[in-house]
Amino acid sequence: MSLKHTYTLIAPFYDAAIERATRAARKHSLSRLPEKAGKVLLAGIGTGLDLPHLPAQHDYVGIDLNQAMLRRALPRAGQVDFVPVLGDSQSLPFADASFDAAVLHLILAVVPEPTSCLREIARILKPGGHVLIFDKFLRPGQHAPLRRLANPILRRLATRLDVVFEDTLSQTPALRLIHDQPALAGGWFRLIQLHRAE
Repeated sequence: MSLKHTYTLIAPFYDAAIERATRAARKHSLSRLPEKAGKVLLAGIGTGLDLPHLPAQHDYVGIDLNQAMLRRALPRAGQVDFVPVLGDSQSLPFADASFDAAVLHLILAVVPEPTSCLREIARILKPGGHVLIFDKFLRPGQHAPLRRLANPILRRLATRLDVVFEDTLSQTPALRLIHDQPALAGGWFRLIQLHRAE
């Protein structure tokens, strides 16, 4: 079963499973969006759990592979300028340097190729743009045998458990790390901010 079909099935239950647990971390991450109005990509927007916490001055585009998730996101947009797009975060249907910022909440550890996703984000960002990431990552050299054991099954159904963020970032030289802090589950989930080279 593909991720697209899996998330169609779990869309009705997704919010109940993760909304409360991730709310504070999402809000903290989104508080780092630039104050100056711009165009912001919400990659892998899912059911739109970020939408109620977004500052109103930006124009937002939310992309997701799953139509069922996007349908659930729309009512959450409220007063923000929001356009939903059906598409793949690993092959974004946007022009180079067309966004001022990008939000990647719980997407890099879901897509099959996180490096492709991050490279696409670097491509569509304007020089000087920012990336906000909230996700679960292994640390370099971390063994995590139970996570690695469960990964072959879970990566096909919902999420990867073996993504090492530093490895992904090292293959995206246009992006520079400027902030990294633990968020949930003893630091398994992290809040990360990147900057696109000028």
